[in-house]
Amino acid sequence: MLWKLLKQHISVAQLAGFFLANLCGMVIVLLSVQFYKDVLPVFTQGDSFMKKDYLILSKKVSTLGSLVGKSNTFSAGDVDEIKKQPFTAEVGAFKPTQFRVSAGMGVQGMQMSTDMFFESVPDRFVDAKLDRWKFDASQEVIPIIVPRNYLNLYNFGFAQSRNLPKISEGLVGMVNLDIRLMGNGQVKMMKGNIVGFSDRLNTILVPETFVDWANKVYGTGQQTEPSRLIVEVHNPADERIARFLKEKGYETEGDKADAGKTAWFLKLIVGIVMSVGLIISILSFYILILSIYLLLQKNTKKLENLLLIGYSPARVARPYQVLSAVVNLLVLILSLVVVCLIRGEYLDVVNGLFPDLNPGGLLPSCLVGGILFVVVTILNAIIVRRKINEIWMRK
Repeated sequence: MLWKLLKQHISVAQLAGFFLANLCGMVIVLLSVQFYKDVLPVFTQGDSFMKKDYLILSKKVSTLGSLVGKSNTFSAGDVDEIKKQPFTAEVGAFKPTQFRVSAGMGVQGMQMSTDMFFESVPDRFVDAKLDRWKFDASQEVIPIIVPRNYLNLYNFGFAQSRNLPKISEGLVGMVNLDIRLMGNGQVKMMKGNIVGFSDRLNTILVPETFVDWANKVYGTGQQTEPSRLIVEVHNPADERIARFLKEKGYETEGDKADAGKTAWFLKLIVGIVMSVGLIISILSFYILILSIYLLLQKNTKKLENLLLIGYSPARVARPYQVLSAVVNLLVLILSLVVVCLIRGEYLDVVNGLFPDLNPGGLLPSCLVGGILFVVVTILNAIIVRRKINEIWMRK
């Protein structure tokens, strides 16, 4: 009976305006969150560039410097200076082996071998799974990570021109290499196992524990200054990075800085879109509050009479609170439906580009939507109750 009395002055147009505005805002917010969570594995799994932002630094090699024997290594002072820069998160050094290395393998009765080199970086900079990235001198097996472009050069260059079969990453991982270590008058035969491929590091990587152990046995064992550094930066688009590199004459390998900028701009765009959605939701919330205030103003006399005849403020406020909660719930449900429909469309495209992608479920959207629903409904209830209390106190 109370609801029938109070609903007479409810404006359907105002509620519809709030509903549509809140729906747009909620869809933008939830879709932004869901899209970001769905595509994040594309950039964070394996050796993607969005997992963290890294730069590979080296000093320029000049003709004059080579003639006069100028060192192109980084001193301890250079490393400390880079660590102190505001854009730097962490710094790691490439550590080379101090002995000769050759690798060989047998193919159809023929034994092929070649000289090669090993380097290492701290494990936290390795862009591959680390479950097999362990070295045990007693087992005499060396885990190796090679640049992925080495395999691409063979498959799409050498093999294709010679009509040879292409080799997959899984097949390469099954091949054992014969590694010969030579130094300090000693020769050691060990097995090498390729456990991963890197897009970030253009070198043949082995665990840092192996390099430390082997340098002591087959090398000088002395600490040498690194010729390359790997630097994790907070924001690759920071203009101070380019200014610092130009001032010091350092070079970066490949397009890692550009890739980092792409990742940073993607995060920025998602943040902007989510902010727009939140602003629309806040404006729609304001529209709802304004509509309820106008409705309460129209029903002031009725509300005063209801309070005077014995209805409590809580009882009088309840119909309006239930109305706002129902509208908010409908907005949430419809928003999730729209997000599901749009998500199905863009996942078809993403899965076509990245078949191994595992985007997960709708949990991020449901959590964010549930939080917004609870917050907005509670605020609506508090505002309505406060307005009813003002009418009651005035009487």
